[in-house]
Amino acid sequence: MPDDIEIRPIRASEYAAAGAATARAYREFWRPDSPGWDAYIARIADVGSRADRATVLIALDAGIIAGSATLELGARVSPGPAEPLAPDEAHLRMVGISPEHRGKGIGRRLVVACIDLARERGRRTMTLDTGAVMIVAQQLYTSLGFVPTGLQQRPGGPELLGYRLDIPAESRTTR
Repeated sequence: MPDDIEIRPIRASEYAAAGAATARAYREFWRPDSPGWDAYIARIADVGSRADRATVLIALDAGIIAGSATLELGARVSPGPAEPLAPDEAHLRMVGISPEHRGKGIGRRLVVACIDLARERGRRTMTLDTGAVMIVAQQLYTSLGFVPTGLQQRPGGPELLGYRLDIPAESRTTR
């Protein structure tokens, strides 16, 4: 993987750029008949509203913000699943790499960094939900050991595919 890729926690001055990059990643999945899609894109772009309640990691490609991921460690960022996080659970949300930065392994590095952070914080399970049309994301998750947990329907939203990973005790940086 390229040496000019950096994964790190977001800074407040980067909220807008990270939100814009991550929203660009999701726009390709928008369909005119998608209920609530415009509101969801706006939530994805609003990194600042979740950065104080969750960990947001960004991916930089040669110093340019390429995307981000939100990692829920203590509580869920609303709106989302109604059930609380289990004490040993981390939940991954809003992983997105802007289209112009894809194909460099950035998404994989971002997800692996989230897994490693969850492990460092004592979590033994990571869960996530993804859209049925997000085939490349599904392939990434399964290649990292996530297993499908079934379909979930959010009120007023799309049907999502759930995934779960039992976090290994030691980091495998070669994922």
